[in-house]
Amino acid sequence: MTATASTTVESPAPRRRRQLPRVRGVGKRLVGVIPTLLLATFLVFALLHLIPGDPAQAIAGENATPERLAQLREQLGLDRPFLLQYVDWLGGVVTGDLGTSLATGEQVLDLIGQRLPTTLTLGAASLVVAVGIGVPLGIAAAQRRGRGADTAITGAATLGIAVPNFWLGMVLVLVFALTLKWLPATGFVPLTENPLRALWHLVLPAIALGAVGAAEVCRQLRSAMIEVLQSDYMRTHQAKGLSRRTRIWRHALKNSGLPLATIIGLLVSRVLGATVVVEALFAIPGIGSLVVQSTTQRDYPVIQGIVLVTALLVLATNLLVDLAYRVIDPRIAE
Repeated sequence: MTATASTTVESPAPRRRRQLPRVRGVGKRLVGVIPTLLLATFLVFALLHLIPGDPAQAIAGENATPERLAQLREQLGLDRPFLLQYVDWLGGVVTGDLGTSLATGEQVLDLIGQRLPTTLTLGAASLVVAVGIGVPLGIAAAQRRGRGADTAITGAATLGIAVPNFWLGMVLVLVFALTLKWLPATGFVPLTENPLRALWHLVLPAIALGAVGAAEVCRQLRSAMIEVLQSDYMRTHQAKGLSRRTRIWRHALKNSGLPLATIIGLLVSRVLGATVVVEALFAIPGIGSLVVQSTTQRDYPVIQGIVLVTALLVLATNLLVDLAYRVIDPRIAE
């Protein structure tokens, strides 16, 4: 008789049982998005109506007659109760209609679609700056804890957190654009049009927007790496003869992944908020400059649409961070 090889094959049922907590966790996060979005949009909708000024007056001009203003308010739906306006807007969102701009008459979704790629490109470039500078500096400071290099890096990171984006942006423009004339001071070129020129225009705004993030990544990663480097299993890896580079980049950095993923997730929301100032400073036609323009014109639908899209981006980032937690440490899903 032929001997049968005894191979253990895991049945699909236990595998599915291990995956269930992950699915439940993601499902709970997705369900939690709905009340968060509703609360965010309602609060912004209410705050917008508290801003002094009349959109109808801004559109019609200072010399408009009361009859013309009344007609315009009725046409724009501004004469209806606040809650009814919000419910109508919410009903349009469900069907994919974010309304029309009070100032230009264009579809809000089209306006956001034209500006959003610019802001996302700038935000991605600033995150590259934050991670590309913050991670090496954080690792270097952790490896040299208590030495002069650690003190210098930590001091620079503390200063970087304290420096405002707009002040750093003005200094960068003054030095590298106006004095040295190495880089352009304003403007934006899409990546699809001319990648090299686009990156050239992104250097200064990306540094102005990502410097604070680099400082935060450096400080958080330094603290996490110091704790990891002092652990028993890192000493075990050293006793096994693993090279310093392998211990640092393959083991220590991986075990510091949770705080790193957390700070990167927080940076996304901060970057989206700071683009308002940076885009205005560097004359970049993104979502931030659209917010400023729409606020000046009392263009409620456009501002509300931007808030909705921004909230979706932040919530999507939080969901990705949660998924990253489960990849870095599967015990979180249990």
